[in-house]
Amino acid sequence: MASFGVNAQLLVNKPTFTHDDTLRGSITKERIWWDLKHYALHVSVQPKDSTFSGFNTITYQVLQPSQVLQVDLQQPLIISKIVQDGVNLKFKRDGNAFFVTLQKAQKVGKTESLTVYYQGKPRVAKRAPWDGGISWSKDKDGKWFIATSCQGLGASVWWPCKDHMYDEPDSMSIAVTVPKGLMDVSNGRLRSVKENSDNTTTFVWAVVNPINNYGVNLNIANYYRITDKYFGEKGQLDLNYFVLPENYQKAMTHFNQAKDMLKAFEYWFGPYPFYEDSYKLVEVPYLGMEHQSSVTYGNGYQNGYRGRDLSGTGWGTKWDFIIVHESGHEWFANNITYKDIADMWIHESFTNYSENLFTEFFYGKEAGHAYVLGTRKLISNDRPIIGVYNVNHEGSGDMYYKGGNMLHTIRYIIDNDEKWRNILRGMNQVFYHKTVTTEEIENYISQQSEVNLSKVFDQYLRTVQIPTLEYKVSGNKLEYRWTTCIDGFDMPVRFKKADNTYLKVKPSMQWQSIEDSNLSNISVDENFYINSKNLNK
Repeated sequence: MASFGVNAQLLVNKPTFTHDDTLRGSITKERIWWDLKHYALHVSVQPKDSTFSGFNTITYQVLQPSQVLQVDLQQPLIISKIVQDGVNLKFKRDGNAFFVTLQKAQKVGKTESLTVYYQGKPRVAKRAPWDGGISWSKDKDGKWFIATSCQGLGASVWWPCKDHMYDEPDSMSIAVTVPKGLMDVSNGRLRSVKENSDNTTTFVWAVVNPINNYGVNLNIANYYRITDKYFGEKGQLDLNYFVLPENYQKAMTHFNQAKDMLKAFEYWFGPYPFYEDSYKLVEVPYLGMEHQSSVTYGNGYQNGYRGRDLSGTGWGTKWDFIIVHESGHEWFANNITYKDIADMWIHESFTNYSENLFTEFFYGKEAGHAYVLGTRKLISNDRPIIGVYNVNHEGSGDMYYKGGNMLHTIRYIIDNDEKWRNILRGMNQVFYHKTVTTEEIENYISQQSEVNLSKVFDQYLRTVQIPTLEYKVSGNKLEYRWTTCIDGFDMPVRFKKADNTYLKVKPSMQWQSIEDSNLSNISVDENFYINSKNLNK
């Protein structure tokens, strides 16, 4: 491990940012004055020439007086016109942002709407879902198999919207027109299907809950539909699985794992957050993504992550990684959503940790713990987990495995499983359908656990250093201290004794000591993600 000081490590690989990054990643003065209420998106997809065309009616409430509004749409797509109350509005483009001059006086408290018309060839996904856009593929029968994915890249890669995570619409309708013989599956529930005279079909979906913009998706194929029901904490939840014809029989049995996922996660996190919009698994031509109430799946109907166990323990091949992980995001990403992508750990750390909790629920506590500890070999400690704010910049990929191990460590600091479970469930109640900051999550966990965890979060989220616990034993005396850590780091930890009992201590950066009659073969509890150094050896 590189031994950087806290300040020095923050300078490693410091990125540079552009004007476009600021327009995309900040709450600009042209965004802050209006509150999203509803999107009514209409998209016509033409696979033959890879084009999209359509319009989005944006309904909003005026919070502050202003006459200029920002709408985002990424190149090479273009906006052809913007209309409010029948009047064509003037607008100018600045990179991927459009600044619209409103003619009608925008009065505080009033609800208004405007319609944005657009067209063009949206960006083709390069490596979905990590480098997303539109995935254009075909099934075994040569029929189109198309899907969107846009986290990080932004929803404006394929439709005009307020492309910042801090503001979500309260509801949304999604009307998608596709060539006859194909079906679109999007978020929420299917409201209508219309056969058009031009040999196309329009599918209209409705979402009645708030939805983050990257969670909106289109999935187009010759889908077969499987229906089921789950009886959970809020009653009956409708389950729908949309799969390619050749995979129908596999999906009939394999997708039963969705019920196991729901059983485990409702236990740990509380009710599935979108009963009104149902739960769907939708087959796509890429690995998968957490689209709200429309979780996409491309893991090949096999357990593990493309058949592999990421933990190396064997437990990760007991269940399908994509069904478990991407569905875990329904609680941590779609229910609780970061305001700024710099805080993406809120999505990925908790959802990574959900894999451990799923394993524990079905295979026992030791199995779950073995799984999360096994993922430590995948941690890089290359840069901080938290990114740079206001420029659409996410932190290190360590937000997955290091973040999951941080949460596992916090569980052992709290040392009360029922309290820990109540904290996880409480988060999904207090922050229900809300956008949040890291500070809100940190403060909630500290308050509910009655442990000041601020230094723990600072250490693991904001530096690349893993704290080292130095210790030595002399007779009945144990001495210990923290090193390679931030100033004031005082995380509690525990030692495991030879008789399988534990000795709890709260080290500081200064040597401390404690006496105990059973210190032979003492070791640091491996459930704490730290380095340890026995100075007697």
